Amino acid sequence: MDGKRILASVAAVLAISASSSTGAAQMAPDRARHEPVIETGDVDRFYALYDSAAGRPTADQLQAYLDEGSTGLTHLAKVRRVTGARMADAMAARPEIYVEARACADHLPRVRARVAEGLARFIDQYPEAQFPSATFVIGRGRPVAVGSPVDGIQVGLEALCATDFINPDIEDRFVGVLIHEYVHTQQAPELTEKEQFTVLEVSMAEGVAEFVTELMIGAPAYAYLAPQTRGRELEIETAFVADQDKTDLSAWVYNSTPEKPGDLGYWVGYRIAKAYYRNAPDKREALRQILQITDVKAFMAASGWLPGMDLS
Repeated sequence: MDGKRILASVAAVLAISASSSTGAAQMAPDRARHEPVIETGDVDRFYALYDSAAGRPTADQLQAYLDEGSTGLTHLAKVRRVTGARMADAMAARPEIYVEARACADHLPRVRARVAEGLARFIDQYPEAQFPSATFVIGRGRPVAVGSPVDGIQVGLEALCATDFINPDIEDRFVGVLIHEYVHTQQAPELTEKEQFTVLEVSMAEGVAEFVTELMIGAPAYAYLAPQTRGRELEIETAFVADQDKTDLSAWVYNSTPEKPGDLGYWVGYRIAKAYYRNAPDKREALRQILQITDVKAFMAASGWLPGMDLS
């Protein structure tokens, strides 16, 4: 920012677009075409409402915020059951996260630069990558983010700011989660858009995003999983194999809380993808195959992965 004071508007510091002089000047023209656009209008609208209501908007006002929102906010509200009433409840229960979300803006200029660097590496290794818009919104404290090749990326700013158990370093947390979601946008819709997942399917979808994030920035997004699983590899993965065909996902994914981090399916899927990549002679082709997984059982068999194997 050349020493200038960071603007109060989240949009001003978050926007990553092809017109960004910083990003475009540092990247070749073909890469600049792939730079993502991050939309933050919903965040600005929320805080205009928040300020006008002295930090206590009503459920009806919050529902109007949702109803008048962007396509990204509308999608997030639909798939993650965000309503004005649920937002009002979340704001009453955890008012501090809506205050703290604004402070995250101080970290965003550096996040912006690091995300652009990670995506440039992605393009180097997977030239056909196309990055859709990402929409930052304010929601009910969860989810942190969702991403798909069909509906793009939506990030709950207040949720991502508050989930320090993912990674205590705010900058690393933002960069990792954003890259993780951009990986989702490159995956095969035949896997990511299924109506009903098995434990193995959803774990591979999430685990691939974790593994490719590590390839691009040197670490997976959900940093807490490594210490949580160390020394328990055989125990966890043996249980995973027994559950792989179940459609009750609650023991393996989307079950983390600040008090009890979970999502062990992310970690198992990451290890299966890592085994496949490690064993492949052509790493560029391996990345392509990893991103294009549709038959998870065939992929797991081809990976050479076994419960408890050493992948250090």
